[in-house]
Amino acid sequence: MERFINDWGLTLATFIPLAGALVMMVIPKADEELHKVIALVSSLLVAAVGVALLGYFDFDQTHTLQFTQDRSWIDVISSRYTLGIDGIALPLLLLTFLVVPLVIIYSWNHFPEPHNPKAFLMLILVLETGMVGTFVAQDLILFFVFFELVLLPMYFMIGVWGGEERQYASIKFFLYTLFGSALMIVSFLALFFLTGAKTFNMTELAQLVQTSNIKLSTQVLVFGGMFMGFGIKVPMFPFHTWLPDAHTQAPTQGSVILAAVLLKLGTYGFVRIALPILPDAAVEWAPWIGLLAVIGIIYGALACLAQTDMKRLIAFSSVAHMGYVMLGIATLTDFGINAAVFGMVAHGLITGMLFFVAGSVKERFHTLEIARLGGLLKQAPHLGWILGICTMASLGLPGLAGFWGEFPAILAAYNPAPGLSVPLFRVYMFVAALGTVLAAGYLLWLFQRTAFGTPSEEFEDEHIHDVHVSEGLAWAPMLVLIVALGMVPWLVFRMTDGAVTMVAQAFGG
Repeated sequence: MERFINDWGLTLATFIPLAGALVMMVIPKADEELHKVIALVSSLLVAAVGVALLGYFDFDQTHTLQFTQDRSWIDVISSRYTLGIDGIALPLLLLTFLVVPLVIIYSWNHFPEPHNPKAFLMLILVLETGMVGTFVAQDLILFFVFFELVLLPMYFMIGVWGGEERQYASIKFFLYTLFGSALMIVSFLALFFLTGAKTFNMTELAQLVQTSNIKLSTQVLVFGGMFMGFGIKVPMFPFHTWLPDAHTQAPTQGSVILAAVLLKLGTYGFVRIALPILPDAAVEWAPWIGLLAVIGIIYGALACLAQTDMKRLIAFSSVAHMGYVMLGIATLTDFGINAAVFGMVAHGLITGMLFFVAGSVKERFHTLEIARLGGLLKQAPHLGWILGICTMASLGLPGLAGFWGEFPAILAAYNPAPGLSVPLFRVYMFVAALGTVLAAGYLLWLFQRTAFGTPSEEFEDEHIHDVHVSEGLAWAPMLVLIVALGMVPWLVFRMTDGAVTMVAQAFGG
């Protein structure tokens, strides 16, 4: 079994969802229950492979690539089918394996209009293939293919099943991301030609850049292309404007997947590709990345305070929280990058849960306008308390997962890698710390306005159903992990530390 998982585990994890989608394609649209079962079984099979990968993963060698596969693919451009995971990819991969089946379970009785479970679930499975493929690819062209694959399913999810402004939001999402990707692929090609390597293998390119005589100014320019591709996906300020529109208009399931996993493709790209391959350019870019990160933290928080729509507020909170992740990455230290990877996982769980709750509130009250809501703890107490736990986790309360994503990232800015301005990063640390106060402000304000008090006159006589069975099944694992990772953070840090230390060695951090 171990040899089978070693040889085929990552390929199976990547393509089982796509196979499930192809099976669904030949089944008539009317067989809704069968489509639900096939989608759920496909995602659970992938999760089972994920459990096997976790079981056979060597935690003493988290810095080396494991379960590697290297086969011929497109010889004419020297691109190979190269897969592998280390301690950085593993937690994000497990997050994906967890979120997709939970989204399908939630969807069981929550399909948006127009009612078409077949197409909707097929898009979710194709999305999973793209997300898993991005985290396991070790060849730049292969990475790019999977990175782009997630675009189309999310575009259709927003454009077909979204809100009133869905077409505007879906086109904006598509064009922004495509623009960044175009610059990113140019950077990949530049590396290919500048090193004369005749390979797109990430590990080999990182070694060749160090031995070749590429001018620093050229490296900075190449890094800039990657910065645009990954920064738009994160999204960093000022490239963030597609995110609130996409989140607000997307169906609940789309918002959850977007928040939980898709945004992490950008931050993962920085840690997996940009920093290890171009460390000298990363040192030049780091102060600017840190600046944009702290601007995003404060801007996102202030924007949250101005929102009247619950879902839009949660969307802007993502801009702020991903700012902490990028600040951790900008320090170029093992402490900061560890915090960043933990922050990716924590944000995925917490903000994914917030969007789940927002979707259920919308289903019950047919509005997300904060001024019209209230008294949730009286009408649906379980739903209200779940919202309370998630808001506390999101504002970084110690004992919950959000704390370990924010606090270490702030602390890492006190002592950045050699070559970076210590006084400048300490200013960033102060600004980021101020952002936590603002986060407490807008999240507690949201919770107070929606959950406390008495129901508004508009809804006081309505029977509001508390948490449904499908909702409870979908949410329980995420809530357990939010608490568990808050209490026992080494569950993630144990995976990431060795691999992150390897990345940080290039910066003496």
